[in-house]
Amino acid sequence: MGTGDQAELVVARRFRGPAQSGNGGFVAGLLAECVDVPSMGTESCATEVTLRRPPPLETPMSVRRLPADGEHGEGAELLLGADLVAQARTVDHAPDAVDTVDASLAAEAMAGYAGLRSHPFPGCFGCGPDREEGDGLRVFPGPVGEHLVASTWTPHQSLAVESDLIDGGVARVGLPTAWAAMDCVGGWSEDVEGRPVVLGRMTARVDALPAVGETHVVVGRRLGAEGRKTFTASTIYDSDGRVVARAEHVWFVVDPAAFN
Repeated sequence: MGTGDQAELVVARRFRGPAQSGNGGFVAGLLAECVDVPSMGTESCATEVTLRRPPPLETPMSVRRLPADGEHGEGAELLLGADLVAQARTVDHAPDAVDTVDASLAAEAMAGYAGLRSHPFPGCFGCGPDREEGDGLRVFPGPVGEHLVASTWTPHQSLAVESDLIDGGVARVGLPTAWAAMDCVGGWSEDVEGRPVVLGRMTARVDALPAVGETHVVVGRRLGAEGRKTFTASTIYDSDGRVVARAEHVWFVVDPAAFN
């Protein structure tokens, strides 16, 4: 798809966050697929996606490529008719990794996941407790330190879209799923029970797509808050402790009823 060309994108209901709109991380990852991150010419580059309105489900939207400008690399816009839903741009700074935790500690922490008690969006693809194994990601981040949460995550076969032949034919999830796995874990490093939030912006770099059937550790850290905004970071580690992907987020406090 060349600069200025348009393509169509539809968010399936499986990939919802709130009941009536797409999971922010998944939709951001869908749009990030349309952006050529290496065009920035540096290993430190990443993709920044800003969500302008809740992404609708099962509704055709158009993707329009954007040329590079003086401040950003190339990008893409997601449009519902003439309305801007999201915008992606390559940026020249990748998020720092959040320190990992041991997989056994992350697994124990899941029992303390606040979303098991109260969840503003219980059907969320990334962290919803109402989603069955093999349907949602079931990333349940529990506390492991001050403003630090962690969960294990084993990608399900139903999410496999790629096979890396150089790496022995390992089945891997797609880029949108990797972004979704880094989404909610950041949000839950905040007090989501008392301060419900939705994703407003996500900046991420994926160095390797997560392997299906392999246990990963997903960690999230609260970085701060300003008015209605909360700032967080997250990282996915593989079973060998290597960074798979890293992200930073900007969240906005909302009334969940307006999204459900």
